[in-house]
Amino acid sequence: MPNKTDKPAAHGYDSGRLDLPFVGISTFGKRPYVSDWSAIDADVAVLGAPYDFGTQFRSGARFGPRAVREASTLFTFGHAGAYDHEDDRTYLPGSVRIVDIGDADIVHTDTTSSHANIKAGVAAILDAGAFPVVIGGDHSVNIPCIDAFEGRGDIHILQIDAHLDFVDERHGVRFGHGSPLRRAAEKSYVTGMTQVGIRNVSSTARDGYEAAREMGSDILSVRQMRKLGAKAVIDRIPEGAKVYVTLDIDGFCPSIAPGTGTPSHGGFLYYEVIEMLQALAERNEVVGIDLVEVAPDYDHTGTTAILAAQVLLNFLGFVFHARQVQAET
Repeated sequence: MPNKTDKPAAHGYDSGRLDLPFVGISTFGKRPYVSDWSAIDADVAVLGAPYDFGTQFRSGARFGPRAVREASTLFTFGHAGAYDHEDDRTYLPGSVRIVDIGDADIVHTDTTSSHANIKAGVAAILDAGAFPVVIGGDHSVNIPCIDAFEGRGDIHILQIDAHLDFVDERHGVRFGHGSPLRRAAEKSYVTGMTQVGIRNVSSTARDGYEAAREMGSDILSVRQMRKLGAKAVIDRIPEGAKVYVTLDIDGFCPSIAPGTGTPSHGGFLYYEVIEMLQALAERNEVVGIDLVEVAPDYDHTGTTAILAAQVLLNFLGFVFHARQVQAET
């Protein structure tokens, strides 16, 4: 039998199905699912990259895309966008078209094929003129994401992370989750990197830090970011640069994001990251984001996945509000 529709409510609320967050299929934000990657017609397309064979400690980030999608349904009430009383703005109104194109196919134990499939998904999004949002998966999925930007102009990378991820090679492995920013720095079209949140015992030895700086990286710890402030950190990014964001959930303190494979204490709190992302969207053109390393089995409360979904949705709101303001001026 078809779903019954209650009569329209008073006070201007939407009529039709209530469609509560726990009802229906968990696409990102409960937005339309597009299975044909040649038929993407949207402003934003979300791709899952459930690959975690690049991990060196606790696996499980392969379940990150499902968890983040389910968590994102929490933020799907209504269709009038999200009004922020502090900014006095409505973010992500209905005019911003978001679709979910599902997951890249992962071939177990085969990094090359799996990464190629992720690259194909990101390339399809870019070919359609949409803004790519990639949900990992471990941080190695950033490698095919950046590969997909080849031939599309120069980009600067903003990395928010506990770890530098600048290992060149470890026992012959060059495409694990400790190497993505090294692989990115080797690209001629990656003109620089801002790496924020790097702290404590990291994934990269001293020579890796030295190589990163020689290859154009600006490296800041959590404490350095706090001393400077969010806006001052973003102001270090070259003016006019197009910026791609890679956000490892372990950039946050594990007190609020325990569901990750390599937690590192002393990380960011929510508003520190949000304020950097908002400042970035207002200052530079943002061309995409991947959010990685959500491993939901280590957080049975679901808080980490909710944090990831909330950050992504807020960031998209900032990006498309900035685009609207630019279009009006």
